[in-house]
Amino acid sequence: MASRVNTSFTLIPNQKYRRSSRRSSHVSNTLDSDSQPLSALGNFRALPLEIFQIILRYLSVVKDVSMLSMVSKTVSQHIINYISTSSGSKRLLLQDFHNLELPGKRQDSAVLEHYRSLGLLFKRCTLLLPTKERLKYIHKILAEVPCFKFNGCAAPMQCSGLSCYGMLLQTLTAGWDELECHRVFNFLCELTDLSRKMQTIVFSKPGNSRKLELRIRLFCRNVLFDHWTHRSDSAFWLTRILKPWPMVNQARLLYIIFGPISPQDVKVVPREWLLENNARLLILSGNDICFTFMASKAVNGRTAELARLIVFLALVCEKELYCMDWAVKMMQKVCKVFSTSVEKNNFLQNVANAFACIIMEMLQSIMSGDRDEEDRIFLNLFHLVHAQANFHKEVLYLTINSISA
Repeated sequence: MASRVNTSFTLIPNQKYRRSSRRSSHVSNTLDSDSQPLSALGNFRALPLEIFQIILRYLSVVKDVSMLSMVSKTVSQHIINYISTSSGSKRLLLQDFHNLELPGKRQDSAVLEHYRSLGLLFKRCTLLLPTKERLKYIHKILAEVPCFKFNGCAAPMQCSGLSCYGMLLQTLTAGWDELECHRVFNFLCELTDLSRKMQTIVFSKPGNSRKLELRIRLFCRNVLFDHWTHRSDSAFWLTRILKPWPMVNQARLLYIIFGPISPQDVKVVPREWLLENNARLLILSGNDICFTFMASKAVNGRTAELARLIVFLALVCEKELYCMDWAVKMMQKVCKVFSTSVEKNNFLQNVANAFACIIMEMLQSIMSGDRDEEDRIFLNLFHLVHAQANFHKEVLYLTINSISA
């Protein structure tokens, strides 16, 4: 899953989705064990169901039970029935989310790994179910665990329950296509009433709903974001959360989800971001947000700030191997915001001066001996010189093509 931003010149390539090959079948046909032929059980057909379930107790979740669930539809159904029993759910649904006896995160890691295995087991057992029924069945099983609920745990900051729930969900949905993941998000929103809760916090004064803000932060981080390996996967869920809201509310939600949660955290957060980090965030936010932000500076006459930002957009494009023509086209688009040719020429002059000034600042820093072990300032200067050359090359291409046309 990748963030969906429809633009005329996109930087970050979209990741292709692997279409699900599951066949839809009616739940009653899947969950009705009596309708399955006994021959599908193989050598297990001679065993009473109680003995079969006793055998399952001696099998590991990840290697044995999970693999056994793929033997046949009938065996899978018997495993589903076992999970639904009190003994099965007690064994599989570990609830040791507040154990602080073991040092470090070893205990949390073991529980998380267990729920990763359980997610794979659910994925295989419910393979033939439609997405909606699949989610309903899994929710019915997990509803027995209070710490998996939005407001279920009395000590959410010391609880790993939502992290385990997120790990299970990530394993379950890995490889699902975008439409199925939309259904998962809608299911979670209906289940937790997430949209209404977010509406409450974005329209209330900061700090008036601290407990609700914390609950939303923990749910979004632990369930939707933290367990994905690729940023594009987390970006999909973040896009689903932010899309219904205007930009000012999006900023509020981003701060609640990813910002500091106490005054002590604020002390270690820089008061002002480096311009390179600002530029990187704007690029990842997509063309619409990037242009809106830059156009606002242009309208308010902050051309010097805007020119320096253009330089760092070019620097990030050079470092990350993005297309440099994107930065040039963005500058060209911003130029159209200025109403007179004098303002446009002044802006372009500021961009040229900004390149020269920032290069001189880095060079002076190097000459003064301000170099760390990794020579990051020298490497930044190296990339910036190349960024300037490639930026002006794209400007020349654009000029020549305009004259030819």
